[in-house]
Amino acid sequence: MIDKTALVIVDTQSIITYHSYHGEEIVDKISSLQAKARQLNVPVLFIQHIGPAGSPFEEGAHMTEIHPNVAPLEGEIVIKKTACDAFYETALHQELLNRGIEHLIIVGFQTQFCIDTACRSAVSHGYEVTLVGDCHSTANTPTLNAISIIDHHNETLNGLGTQHHNITVKDSSEIFASEPR
Repeated sequence: MIDKTALVIVDTQSIITYHSYHGEEIVDKISSLQAKARQLNVPVLFIQHIGPAGSPFEEGAHMTEIHPNVAPLEGEIVIKKTACDAFYETALHQELLNRGIEHLIIVGFQTQFCIDTACRSAVSHGYEVTLVGDCHSTANTPTLNAISIIDHHNETLNGLGTQHHNITVKDSSEIFASEPR
């Protein structure tokens, strides 16, 4: 299945990682997975949230740049999105189809927004999904702290899916563990 797998890195932008619970630690874990994926020739795709002109997510604004520790290499695909759903009005699905991808490993930010939506939408688009449970994060909210949000989503999303495709939550230590080095 490794030859039909892609690592999808969602919204690892400076403005988001800076304000997220253990943001730098999560970026470091994502960087390790990214290095393993590249070593195994697993495609790495990036999702970058872009907002309207004048917003903090305005295209080209310094804080919307992908974190330098997980920045794309030349030739890696960066999909720009304007909604929580990485598939909505983007080329993501077509890029995955072009590469014969059937399984997505999803990591990034923010848990209850773009990570949750990416996982659910991917399953609805016909992909098997592995959410890396210790490689996504968010910020505290007035209602719930970040740890509760992360734990809730890991529990809720694990096993969720359709008749044919599911979301599985795994620890980063389990990702690529059975692949030869």
